[in-house]
Amino acid sequence: MAVNLKGRDLLSLLHLNLEEIVQILEYAQALKLKHYAGEPHRNLEGKSIAMLFEKPSLRTRVSFEVGMSHLGGSAVYLSPLDVKMGKREAVADIAKVLSRYVNGIVARVMSHQTVIDLANYASVPVINALCDTYHPCQVLADLLTIWEKKNELEGLKFAFVGDGNNMTNSLMLGCATVGMDVSIATPEGYEPKPSMVEQAREIASAKGSEVEITNEPKTAVDEADVVYTDVWTGMGQEGETERRLRDFAGYGLTTELLSHASPDAVLLHCLPAHYGEEITFDLVHDDPRSAVFDQAENRMHAQKAVLSLLL
Repeated sequence: MAVNLKGRDLLSLLHLNLEEIVQILEYAQALKLKHYAGEPHRNLEGKSIAMLFEKPSLRTRVSFEVGMSHLGGSAVYLSPLDVKMGKREAVADIAKVLSRYVNGIVARVMSHQTVIDLANYASVPVINALCDTYHPCQVLADLLTIWEKKNELEGLKFAFVGDGNNMTNSLMLGCATVGMDVSIATPEGYEPKPSMVEQAREIASAKGSEVEITNEPKTAVDEADVVYTDVWTGMGQEGETERRLRDFAGYGLTTELLSHASPDAVLLHCLPAHYGEEITFDLVHDDPRSAVFDQAENRMHAQKAVLSLLL
C-alpha cells in the first residue's frame, strides 16, 4: 500500500524509511518510462516551486526546472543575489512569503540549519537540494541508477572513496536504509562524523547489513558491487586545495584500484569531476562500468517523483 507523502518535507534521508524510498524509486521509474514514451505526465499542472540557491549548480538547477516543466508546473530560480538569506531578509520571512506564492520550496544552501528554518516557517513542502550536511536528492538518483543496473539493492556492497562530506553522509544513510553493506575509505582525519556513522550503523543493523569506515581504499573497494567517488575539494573549500591534494594522494579511482571491485561493478560520480584527482577521465567517459551520465540524468526522474509525491 502506497504511503501518502503529500505535504511532507525532504530535508534528509533520515526522514524516509525503506517503504517510502522504494515508493519514490518506483514512481521515478514509471515517470522515466512515460518520458521516453513521449506520454504526458503533467501531474503538477498549474503548480510552482521556488528554487532558493546559495550555491551555483548545473545538474540541480536544470533537473528541477526541466522536471517541473515536464510535470506541467513552473519553477522560479532565486540566486544568492536575489535573496541573500539571513542578510537582506530573515529566513523566516522568506519562508512565509514564498508559501503565499508557490507550492513548494527547493533549497540549495550553505547550512543545514537554513533548510530546517525554512521548513519550520514554510507552510509548503521544503526540499533539500544540497546543504553542508546532506544531499538527499542526489542519493535518490544514485539508488535509482543502482537499481536499474543491478535489478536489486539489498545485499549489495557499496564502496565510497574520498572525503567524509555531505555526500558520504547521505550515501551511508540511503544505502543502509535499503539494506546495502557500506564501506567508506577516507584519509585519516577526513572520516565522516562519528554521530553520522552511528546513525547509519543503527539503520544498517536493523536491515542486517554493515557500515565500515577505513583508511584503506583497496579494503573499501574489495569485491564491491558499486564504487563511488566525489570531489576532494568542495565549494567553499578552495583555500584547502593544496593540502587536500597531498592528503588524498592514493585515493583517486584508477583502473588498478577498480580491479579490486566486482568484475561487473557500477562506477558512479555525482559530478562535477576534477579529472586527475579523485577519478580519471577515461573511467568516467570510456569505461563500460561507468553509469555517471545515467546517474546525472536520473536526478531529473527521481526529483520529478519527489515533486509529484510531495506537492
